[in-house]
Amino acid sequence: MILLEIDMGKNKVEKQEIDASGPLEAAITIHKKYETWRLDPLSPEAPIVFGMGPFVGGKLYGVHRLIFVFKSPQTKTLHVSALGGAAYKAMGMGAQAVAIRGRAEKPTAVFIANGQVEFAEIKPSDAYNLIKELYETRRDFFIQNDARALVVGPASWTTYNGAIVSVDIDVKKGEFRLGAEDFAARGGPGTALAQGHNVVAIVVGGPKKPLYEKAADAEAINQLFRQRLGKPYLDVLNEKTVKYRYDPKIGTGGTFGVNYPHYRDLLPLFGYKSIYMPKEERIKHADLVLELFWKPFQVEVFEKAKSWYNCGEPCPVVCKKVWRGKKVDYESFHAAGPFIGNYLLQEAVPVVDEIDKLGLDAIEMGHVIAWLFDAVYTGLLKPEEVGLDDVPAFDPSSFDPVKDSRRNAKLALALVRNFVNNSTDVLALVAKHGIRKAARELERRYADRVRERGVRFRDLAVYAAYGAEGYMTPNFYWAPGLVAPMYVLGRYWTNYNPTFMSPEDFAKTSYERAVAEALVDNAGICRFHRGWAEPVLKELYQLVGARPPAALYREIAYYAKLSGAEPMPWESKRTRDLVSALAKELGSKEWRFEDYDDYYEWWIRFKEALDKLILA
Repeated sequence: MILLEIDMGKNKVEKQEIDASGPLEAAITIHKKYETWRLDPLSPEAPIVFGMGPFVGGKLYGVHRLIFVFKSPQTKTLHVSALGGAAYKAMGMGAQAVAIRGRAEKPTAVFIANGQVEFAEIKPSDAYNLIKELYETRRDFFIQNDARALVVGPASWTTYNGAIVSVDIDVKKGEFRLGAEDFAARGGPGTALAQGHNVVAIVVGGPKKPLYEKAADAEAINQLFRQRLGKPYLDVLNEKTVKYRYDPKIGTGGTFGVNYPHYRDLLPLFGYKSIYMPKEERIKHADLVLELFWKPFQVEVFEKAKSWYNCGEPCPVVCKKVWRGKKVDYESFHAAGPFIGNYLLQEAVPVVDEIDKLGLDAIEMGHVIAWLFDAVYTGLLKPEEVGLDDVPAFDPSSFDPVKDSRRNAKLALALVRNFVNNSTDVLALVAKHGIRKAARELERRYADRVRERGVRFRDLAVYAAYGAEGYMTPNFYWAPGLVAPMYVLGRYWTNYNPTFMSPEDFAKTSYERAVAEALVDNAGICRFHRGWAEPVLKELYQLVGARPPAALYREIAYYAKLSGAEPMPWESKRTRDLVSALAKELGSKEWRFEDYDDYYEWWIRFKEALDKLILA
């Protein structure tokens, strides 16, 4: 595949051909070449690599994700983040992947089209304004190349938690396309791009054409699907993506529409404090969430009008559901909603808007807000130490769903802004180091409060630890696999179901899911399309004449070991309780988790089983 290596310090571009099947394999090759396991994640010599899979530009749908691979300032090892739809515009950039190295002298925008690269100084701004400014100042480039911008927001310059933000523009009208906004966010890729390389924006475009001619051969694709799955391609696609488009059995669709009625009382509330509630109490809260948070969305998006869109590539799944002009996904709205003690949908919108404009990872920000809310509520912190003027309502048992939701949403909005502005010493500490390292420092700084309250800062958070300082918070599900000792978390590279089993069986199912997800990312395929893609992925590579990938997950695990960022045993009580409470909920008789040794045994047996599978 063709890769452009861009040295920002020298404004130098090198076009090279490397032996790689997709962006993930290309990134592993580049990181091995420069031995980046030795480097700080924000070193200018630690590249951020992005690219697309081999199936772009043809007759397959959902194959235009842009995949970012980087050494994460959060986990301290390789992380993978994906941005939907952007490869539909990036396919004309003249390479299948790009590696950004070196550090520009001043904040810089990079323009890539048809193998040509340009550089321009640009002033950082909020993400949405920055995209508009790029369009207004380089309108000709956008129109000639049907381009799309990938930008960082203010959070990438002041926190570990910066995302890469992209909103597609109708280049003729200069207007944002409804629903066509997405974020490569988990693990801090925006922070790596901004602080490591002084890059504010990357604008990609160029002539649209398939990388491989066979990807545009509809007859050959249909023949492949008939042989393997007994149906033509579109029939299989429609069957496998029904959840994300519209499921007539439950009368809704998309992650937000489906998850609340499907998971109900198993969805985490109040920073996972809901795991301590009896089932009947959780059901009462789930009913409130459905009535106040889910129903307003359901009525307007499915009953009154079908405001469904795609991510920027032509795709019949139209998974982007828009409520009053705002794209609504489960993860981002749960982060600004029930997870932080806000059950009112309309109150979540300004919080999500602010998170998006500032360029933050919404999932991580939900964890930060919930953790700091809980620390203030329990008395470990004073409100003014995080720039607040009130104490959050963070006890589910005494929660007023209307009054307290409004209070918490107002406080969350202030906290998000204060966090990005580093407004207090505590917030500056968290913004620089993240939850895990900040919790340790706060325990030292406020040791008297920890003794008085009988709880540590770390015990109010849920995260999986990596090495000495790295960590990752889970997606918003009550699922042990999301904190299990896997080498990449924060995505769905694990068994993410609300289930429990022996550590050996859990490791096997998690490893199988991780391998499958890595292959889908390497192919640049949207995971909403995984149902039809995974069974035929090997044959699709053969069809277009590309080489299938090698052992991707093994390479990532080996890199983590070299980086000193292997998974580490659970440090937080609430993380351990997430596992044991679900085991109890599901009636596990073998695992009762009566003391720390039980947790450690389950964790270590899982890790040993996983490592054996990786080496096998």
